[in-house]
Amino acid sequence: MPDQSSQAIVDDLLTEATRRLIRTTDGLADEEYAGPSGLPDWTRGHVLAHLTLNAEGMAGAIGGILEGERTPMYASQEARDADIAELAVASPTVIRARLLGATTDLADALDAVPDDQWDTTIDRVPGGRTFPAGDLPRMRLQEVEIHHADLAAGYSRTDWPAAFPVLLLDGLSMKGVSADLSFHAHASDLDRTWTFGEGGPTVTGTAADLGWWLTGRGTGDGLTSDSGSLPQIGTW
Repeated sequence: MPDQSSQAIVDDLLTEATRRLIRTTDGLADEEYAGPSGLPDWTRGHVLAHLTLNAEGMAGAIGGILEGERTPMYASQEARDADIAELAVASPTVIRARLLGATTDLADALDAVPDDQWDTTIDRVPGGRTFPAGDLPRMRLQEVEIHHADLAAGYSRTDWPAAFPVLLLDGLSMKGVSADLSFHAHASDLDRTWTFGEGGPTVTGTAADLGWWLTGRGTGDGLTSDSGSLPQIGTW
């Protein structure tokens, strides 16, 4: 079972992040769904379709745990991509309803996981990456906060609650961002440094700016490097 205190923080952040996302979604005019998002080749409809299907996939995987049947989040990467493309062009009314239903179902599913089942392994796709069920709340929080900013609909990384970029940087530093990149990320607003690899330059900026850059977004706005140039981060 995840540490209860840290899990409670993630749970609270996820609840509030989901509420903010739903408010933004409901506030979009229908014609804005087809407008460009901050992600290459994706409209706002694509981003919201992804967030919907991600929640549905997580809820489905948890349902498998509760039923004692291993259920992947997605049938395949190809099916996941096709489902996003299909839902992205559905009517805004359909997207709004699916997103609200999916987030509600996921919240209920997470509440239903028994304490002794958080270590149960979940498959993203059959034969693909696996992770424990206990990782789902943090994973979903990242999906919601980052993709909410990707919507380009008035919410940005500067609106992230202070605790979120810390959790994001903690997670990124544990798994790394690239096998051949080494640097230090120093959050000037927190006076805290995260290490990626061994050695390398120190990149300085706010925790939110660092987190945005480390997920492959933007061009490093607001960041400086003591080497004179920023390491090249791939897309998230």
